[in-house]
Amino acid sequence: MSDRSKVFVTREIPAAGLDPVVAACDTDVWKDPLPPARDELLKRIAGCDGVLSLLTEKIDAEFMDAAGPQLKVISNFAVGFNNIDIDEAKRRGIRVGNTPDVLTDATADMAFALLISAARRIVESQDYVRAAKWKTWEPLGHIGVDLIGRTIGIVGMGRIGMAMAKRCHGGWGMNVLYHDMNQNKDAEAQFAARQVDFETLLAESDFVSVHTDLNETTKGLFNADAFGKMKSTAVFINSARGPIHHQPDLYTALSSGQIFAAGLDVTDPEPISMDDPLLSLPNCVIAPHVASATISSRNGMAEIAADNLLAGLSGKPLRCAVA
Repeated sequence: MSDRSKVFVTREIPAAGLDPVVAACDTDVWKDPLPPARDELLKRIAGCDGVLSLLTEKIDAEFMDAAGPQLKVISNFAVGFNNIDIDEAKRRGIRVGNTPDVLTDATADMAFALLISAARRIVESQDYVRAAKWKTWEPLGHIGVDLIGRTIGIVGMGRIGMAMAKRCHGGWGMNVLYHDMNQNKDAEAQFAARQVDFETLLAESDFVSVHTDLNETTKGLFNADAFGKMKSTAVFINSARGPIHHQPDLYTALSSGQIFAAGLDVTDPEPISMDDPLLSLPNCVIAPHVASATISSRNGMAEIAADNLLAGLSGKPLRCAVA
């Protein structure tokens, strides 16, 4: 780059990625912990050659118009990119990058943490202790469901689904079912995984873990009908995207005992409304979208996001390109 390109970074990211961008570009960084309001976002993006964005920013034709014709690259600090109108970016010749791979293990760890927390009622038990209700050892108290030798149903057998299967099959001897548009021969060879239709997965799984992307076919996939086909002892885990489950239907399934428990790292909307009835349920563990929140994962995401941005500004191939 002969001149310093103008870029907008929509939130502070780890120094591993932010420092190289600041050193190379005329950089405007949004410092507030909350995302910029839409009007502020459109104002700040004006005249920028590149943007380093988060999932919280809707990047559509209006956004691209506000930036101007010189916009070359959009670097999303996330694996997902459903916040970006990819077709519109392609039409305008704008490169788009994301940050895959580096958060695979962290996300699978979080999914399993939610699974074991919900299955063994860990958060509920902690609340019981903190409320000074623990008086004695209770033979019938806080009984959860077993993990060893049970069946895990994985929806979306990509990188993260594979990592989840590895943990469940290798560590707890679980049988692995998976539902995916594509056959995953590696999963079948390594974990004796069996590809099944969605209804079979729901009916036979003791744990159902979601690792698919959000699209028109997966939005609302887990609704009243789906929960109704699951075992009453089943645990539902979603660490992918909130809109994949229908939140009111999940509340009904949990509150009625239709399924045993749920663990969520994602909700719809995010953040979850404080009057959402899910928050009243002891059998629903909810974390604030923190699956990638480890030092190595967030630093890795920041480095890739910076590499994508700087490469796009220089007209070079992006390290991780979506478009």
